Amino acid sequence: MATVSPNPSSLRFADIAVNLTDPMFQGIYHGKTRHDPDLDHVISRARSNGVSRMLITGTSLSESRAALDLAKKYADLHCTAGIHPTSTSEISNHPSGPEDYLSELRKLIAIDRGEEGAKRIISIGEIGLEDYDRLHHSPRETQLRYLPKLLSWAKEFNLPLFLHSRSSEAHVDLMRILREVGWDESWRGVVHSFTGTKEEMHELIEQGLYIGINGCALKLSQGLDVVREIPENRILLETDSPWCSITSTHASYPFLPPTSAQLKKVNHKSWSADTGIKGRQEPSDLISIAHTVAKIRGVSLEYLARVCWENAERLFYS
Repeated sequence: MATVSPNPSSLRFADIAVNLTDPMFQGIYHGKTRHDPDLDHVISRARSNGVSRMLITGTSLSESRAALDLAKKYADLHCTAGIHPTSTSEISNHPSGPEDYLSELRKLIAIDRGEEGAKRIISIGEIGLEDYDRLHHSPRETQLRYLPKLLSWAKEFNLPLFLHSRSSEAHVDLMRILREVGWDESWRGVVHSFTGTKEEMHELIEQGLYIGINGCALKLSQGLDVVREIPENRILLETDSPWCSITSTHASYPFLPPTSAQLKKVNHKSWSADTGIKGRQEPSDLISIAHTVAKIRGVSLEYLARVCWENAERLFYS
């Protein structure tokens, strides 16, 4: 099997954001089948490279249900349950009304977290606010209307938040709403795929939040400066598979490990069970992200892996 080069010292990694319900892992791209479903192979590759914890993101009622089904199928997978800000229009447009939509999602969480539940849902999310320049999926007022209710479930079920915040304007609104719902030291969570400023990062850290880093966070030189300043007890790694690959246009590209130490990828026409797909990120790529972040921060891969594993354990799994 073509995999990333041997994992030094059998390091352990937790990928805190994987969209494994995406059709790409069933071989479907833009509505067309390009290769056989390969999710089992994707998960097997991740395990063989030390990615022994993966958190599937739930981004709507239907996607949260699908994420939970997957998490129940694989022992090393857990999931979030929530509504991505760009999906919040689903709440308003639900045939039975907004309250029914929210009730069904809350019921999904309550059953799983109940006495007889599987307890595979370990975070409330993905919830938050999208870049206000990208409102074609869901208006700003719709995102703002439902966020307090979604945030309250973290307190109700004593679960960490999995937050989305894209743009400085959205960050201001998010911080205001967190204060309004009574945010204090008893709450916890992560802002995943962080692309904000150093000032915004420090404001989130001061509230006890963690910062999730993937290829999107490593696109611009300003992002590399942010990554260098994140306190080591607040940094988490993620792929956001199948998205957020590091490409040749990224400021972080020179920090990638040699090609020989990366997952072999081919065009979907040359697909085999032993290879990844060009343009599709998968959990095994977390090794490359870890190499890159370690070099940017000036620490060893072993040290970064241990720190990020302990952070993920403390936030999600303890």
